[in-house]
Amino acid sequence: MNTRKVEQAPPEYVPGHGLLTDRTVVVTAAAGAGIGSAVVRRCLEEGARAVVLGDVHEARLAGAVKELADQFGDGRVASAVCDVTREEQVNALLDAAEPFGGVDVMVNNAGLGGTRSLLEMTDEEWSRVLDITLTGTFRCVRAAGGRMARAGRKGVIVNNASVVGWRAQEGQAHYAAAKAGVMALTRSAAADLAAFGIRVNAVSPSLAMHPFLAKVTTDEFLDELKGREAFGRAAEPWEVANVMVFLASGYSSYMTGEVVSVSSQHA
Repeated sequence: MNTRKVEQAPPEYVPGHGLLTDRTVVVTAAAGAGIGSAVVRRCLEEGARAVVLGDVHEARLAGAVKELADQFGDGRVASAVCDVTREEQVNALLDAAEPFGGVDVMVNNAGLGGTRSLLEMTDEEWSRVLDITLTGTFRCVRAAGGRMARAGRKGVIVNNASVVGWRAQEGQAHYAAAKAGVMALTRSAAADLAAFGIRVNAVSPSLAMHPFLAKVTTDEFLDELKGREAFGRAAEPWEVANVMVFLASGYSSYMTGEVVSVSSQHA
């Protein structure tokens, strides 16, 4: 039997099943065409009362809100410009959820990568990636967790990590350190917030294909990354979003402090 790895076609899109009915979800880095955007759409399809989008790109955010409001209704979509390195903007994003009853689910998707040899990496490059990807996640966990705890709400926080937090990859020292930190933050935050009934988990994707990724890397490198996957292809962003929705839903009610790999590299 020929076992040579070939690129398989993506599966059919999975319809919603009401997993987030009557919940208000806040998502960072939610505009564009990546995982954040897919999470927003999946949450709306899963019956969320409302989804509040945060993104640093104001024009792109406005376009995403209009498109979603046209499809799902104005009353279910809100937004706020949010740079996760600025605490006041994180709080403003969460304030935007208050008209819908406050945040029930916080999805921390914002992150910044880049490829640079450790020997050439500057302090500024290191610090920027860490500030957005790790400290930005911390700011959002702290702000959302605090609101949930004060409201007596057994909410859920879902963070976006990466397999590079587990496995070394050339030129990714800053990003790998940040994502490993997100994993450790997830476990520690889960321990701190368990007394309030708040769950904190994370996903760890390997390769999810979207237009921005195609713009910032070469076809040859993408082919190499796809070759590491058992299915010979990248994940669709919605496939990662599905796991985030699972972690946000009641189906994962006994899970906290976990990092779930969304990858076919283990096969």
